[in-house]
Amino acid sequence: MSTQPGPIVLLGSGETAPHAQKIYHTLFSALATQVRVAILETPAGFEPNSDYVAGQIKQYLHKRLQNFRPEVTVIPARKRGTPYSPDDPDLLQPLYDANVILMGPGSPTYAVRQLQQTFAWHAMRARHRQGAALVFASAATLAMSRFTMPVYEIYKVGEDLHWKEGLDFFGDYGLSVIFVSHWNNKDGGDVLDTSRCYLGQDRFERLLEMLPPDEERRIVGIDESTALIIEPATGACRVLGAGTVTIQQGNQVQIIEGGETFPMTLLGELKLPAHQDGIPEPIWVQLQERVAEAEKARAATPKPDAAVLALTKQRTAARRRRDWSAADRLRDEIADLGWRVVDTPEGPQLEPMDGTRDLSPS
Repeated sequence: MSTQPGPIVLLGSGETAPHAQKIYHTLFSALATQVRVAILETPAGFEPNSDYVAGQIKQYLHKRLQNFRPEVTVIPARKRGTPYSPDDPDLLQPLYDANVILMGPGSPTYAVRQLQQTFAWHAMRARHRQGAALVFASAATLAMSRFTMPVYEIYKVGEDLHWKEGLDFFGDYGLSVIFVSHWNNKDGGDVLDTSRCYLGQDRFERLLEMLPPDEERRIVGIDESTALIIEPATGACRVLGAGTVTIQQGNQVQIIEGGETFPMTLLGELKLPAHQDGIPEPIWVQLQERVAEAEKARAATPKPDAAVLALTKQRTAARRRRDWSAADRLRDEIADLGWRVVDTPEGPQLEPMDGTRDLSPS
């Protein structure tokens, strides 16, 4: 278990777009162990198809990042007070072993309401401080702010301009930050300004005037098809993708191009929190027990060796060219080595012949 916080990836949009492959590749390449991703449904938990929304991300990672053989699990933490509550420690089991935790599209204000002060929120922050990477996209990026823009309420419903409390993730680091995804959106074409996450520059400027005074506050706009990667352990930030990141403090504006790096101090005076800072003692103790149990279970789970993986890859190729006799022969060779191939819509998975499942797609 690491004693340094993991990286934070903030996407302006497009968590399943072609450009995101390079961003995930950069993140996964930096991990020292098997990639284990937990996707929380929470931001889209109000949608009847929230499982489909998160499932699309899972399929993307399996297909586009297959060289990493990522283990990807969707956590249906949709709504408080239901069987799918973000406050249910048992439901969150995959979170304790994940080294990448991801949240994506939906509603930022819904995400805040459903996550604030829950077991899931505390667990996510604790796991990050223990080295897990965090990936936030679109609505989840907005929700990490000190104050968040109620995009649906204003843009879709027509409510008056206002702000909502955000999850204030970076408050743990002594920073006052408001993130705005879809910064350069142009869906409205020449008819409607949909930049600044669909609200347009004029309404956004009026929103800024409504914020309480704060000289340390930074507004961070992230263009579409663009990621801001923050490394709290090193104090460095990178911009990847097709667009730019805009950092605004008062009347001062800095624009960082894709491919450029900058110090995290541009976001404010940084402090690293201790592991337990801001996390209630009972939750911290229970979380550590569950993390230890997850690590013990993973260590006891057998993993296929290089020979088994090579045979599985050959079998996949044989199936693609419809050489069924070769595929059957390779399946039998894999079985002779003690592994059973399970064909799933996401690709072949392996389980030991003793029944202990290895969920790594091969």
